[in-house]
Amino acid sequence: MAGEGRAGTAAPPVRTGSRLRLISATTTTFKSAGPIARLRAFRDRFRYTMGRPLTPYYLILGSTLLLMVLGLVMVFSSSQILVMQRHLPITFFFRKQLIAALLGVVLAVLLARMPAKLQRRLVYPLLICVIGALVLVAIPGIGMEVNGNRNWINLGFFQIQPSEFAKLALVLWGADLLARKQKGKLLDQWKHLLVPLVPGTVLLMLLIMLGGDMGTTMILIAMLFGLLWMVGAPLRLFGATLGIAVVACTALVITVPHRLDRLACVGVTSPPPDSNVDCYQALHGLYAFAAGGPFGSGLGAGVEKWGQLPEAHTDFIFAATGEELGLVGTLSVLGLFAALGYAGIRVALGTKDPFVRYAAGAATTWIMAQAMINLGSALGLLPIAGVPLPLFSYGGSAMLSAMCAIGVLLCFARNTPGAKAALAARSKNSRSRALLARVLPRRRTTARPAPRPARRER
Repeated sequence: MAGEGRAGTAAPPVRTGSRLRLISATTTTFKSAGPIARLRAFRDRFRYTMGRPLTPYYLILGSTLLLMVLGLVMVFSSSQILVMQRHLPITFFFRKQLIAALLGVVLAVLLARMPAKLQRRLVYPLLICVIGALVLVAIPGIGMEVNGNRNWINLGFFQIQPSEFAKLALVLWGADLLARKQKGKLLDQWKHLLVPLVPGTVLLMLLIMLGGDMGTTMILIAMLFGLLWMVGAPLRLFGATLGIAVVACTALVITVPHRLDRLACVGVTSPPPDSNVDCYQALHGLYAFAAGGPFGSGLGAGVEKWGQLPEAHTDFIFAATGEELGLVGTLSVLGLFAALGYAGIRVALGTKDPFVRYAAGAATTWIMAQAMINLGSALGLLPIAGVPLPLFSYGGSAMLSAMCAIGVLLCFARNTPGAKAALAARSKNSRSRALLARVLPRRRTTARPAPRPARRER
């Protein structure tokens, strides 16, 4: 079926009754149509574009790169005052984040090119390394404490946070475990559905909670329930597990005073009178959004980062973005995360391989849950959990682990049957290959062309 308009522009199919016609933005028919017809044509073109097999791949790649670039800009802008207060170079945090981003790109490319079978072979070595690193963090003298949490190991030139890589380990291990049990038709029994997935996740959460990282624990809980939902756990079992998680989280919040204070700051828009609860950080996050307005105060012109807004380049970078780039900037960040989540869901639904489905769904749950927790904390809708905004906030370990998840998603997106066929057709008919065929000389063969008949002279 032809897919070209008059000017040679690819046009999406539009269904009219039982027939299928083409609309192109360059045709006279489209230009002379009314506004309703143009809106319908735009809607059909959008549906056609989103329905292509390579659309999830390009959405993941494009949204990730845009979030990384915008995040680097905001890290540089929001950390200027902090580096001056600490007498550091003006590009100190920016350079460290740039190095982490470049290393993350290398890891993402390696994982995107790695076959899914090889990824499954790395599951248990990765899980053992993560558990060992979490045990080392809990040992006094090895684990490094920052802001009251013991989550880091100091390697001299770099500080690594093993709890960030526990998310990647749960993605691959949980997907491999459930895929093997589904192949053996064992998921109909609740024992095989929960064991050892739930005990293994609880072990990771306990090791992380030894360092006091409640935010990462919440993300692991969201990933666990995402895996149980995708595998089709019965509603009663799902509800019982959810109830146990709620009770455990409530106990963890009540027993620690500063967590209870953070819970009391949810929804607060002004300093509470006659209260011992300190909502300083949450309130100044809201002040930053209010000062930004529709288009912001300008890049680098934010006021809250001058000491009023703590952690402006890490946990509250979204508030700094709202002040300097305004509503337009914050909606752009939300749109990029929405595109990334949509593409991840498309990858999970577009495959028949159980491992790919579960791993893509768990990785998407990880990125989206962490983003919602961070955004909700900055907006005052959730307690401040201390988790960075994926691909955006300052943090080397968070950037590396998130880019590993992106590499896994890119691998799955480019290996779906439709994407494979599209990539093969594109590489076969690519313009670069045709140009190289014209420029580069062809290999000479032993066969010579037949001589032409002699030309008669008149």
